[in-house]
Amino acid sequence: MVEKFIGTWKMISSENFDDYMKAIGVGFATRQVGNRTKPNLILSIEDQGVICMKSQSTFKTTEIKFKLNEPFEETTADDRKTTTVMTLESGKLVQKQSWDGKETNIEREVTDGKLIAKCCMGDVVAVRTYVKEA
Repeated sequence: MVEKFIGTWKMISSENFDDYMKAIGVGFATRQVGNRTKPNLILSIEDQGVICMKSQSTFKTTEIKFKLNEPFEETTADDRKTTTVMTLESGKLVQKQSWDGKETNIEREVTDGKLIAKCCMGDVVAVRTYVKEA
């Protein structure tokens, strides 16, 4: 089921991301960088079903490796230390991050050849759209 997510994805649009970063507590300077960054998202599968997800940009590259449904520690691009669980729900790759009593979800879905990432924090939703490069 995760096969459709595998590949290199190039960001083509980002909506409401500044509000989302504010909602999760990202400071002004980091948001300025975050708003200008258009990262590539690279997903691959390694041995024993371990999934590797890399976000690559000129400013910063982050990488997480995980198995579905198994909690792991993640240090996010904005340096939050979260406990994260990745699941597949109705064809969506869902990333739940918990830290300091807060929780955010990032739902990734492949629709019409595009990868749509919905970042949700409370009632704030950002939508980031990617197209497949390779």
